[in-house]
Amino acid sequence: MSSLVARHRGLLALSTRETHRVLKLWTQTVAAPILSSFLFIAVFGLSLGGRIKHIDGVPYEIFIVPGLVTMAMIQAAYGNNSASVFQARFDRYLNDVVAAPMRSWEVNLGLSIGGVVRALLIGGGLLLLSLPLVDVPVHHPLELMVAVALALTLFASFGVVVGIYATSWDHTAFVTNIVILPLTFLGGVFYSVDLLPSPWHEISHVNPIFYLLNAVRYGFLGTSDVSVALSLAVTGVLAAAMVAWSSWLFRTGHRLKP
Repeated sequence: MSSLVARHRGLLALSTRETHRVLKLWTQTVAAPILSSFLFIAVFGLSLGGRIKHIDGVPYEIFIVPGLVTMAMIQAAYGNNSASVFQARFDRYLNDVVAAPMRSWEVNLGLSIGGVVRALLIGGGLLLLSLPLVDVPVHHPLELMVAVALALTLFASFGVVVGIYATSWDHTAFVTNIVILPLTFLGGVFYSVDLLPSPWHEISHVNPIFYLLNAVRYGFLGTSDVSVALSLAVTGVLAAAMVAWSSWLFRTGHRLKP
């Protein structure tokens, strides 16, 4: 065990640093996203719950929780890692990390850990805070764990990639506001895509976040607009592609070498 730790002490140090960065500013990195997402549950669940009784046999105030938890987690995983990597590049701290005697996959994993930890804290905290209002079941825990793992892998790696390519803070925020947030809302956070008329129903199936949301919702509620196997497969392929991309950047030093 000690030899294993010694071989990967660089990975452990980098992971600890990224995690400490999240926990040190917990009011901004964890508490604020939990509160803002909880307000969605309270406002939309309580206000629209009286008008929209059920979707797919699930009370509306419960139906929206998995989507909001997913939205908060993927935004946190992406936002944390894109900001952390861009800041490391801006401060030229990343040059020291890349030059350290660490394998490329260790650098990639170490920089991604902070976003994963932050996302899990937000997702768990949001579920706990919502318990007094809604009782969200977990019908398929195995599928839920796989869906969450793939989602965080996808967006944590995506954040690393954007952080490497970004040339200003505006670029990292642009992806959140123009890409991730709209696709998340259009993916069915507040509604079932099956309720949409043609051609919007068909267009929604082109949205990759639609499959991610349905995979997580199936884990919680046991209901989904598409096959859970298809949802996990699409999310898994995207996650593998993003990990391969971020790993390639560190292996080749593309846009990293001064």
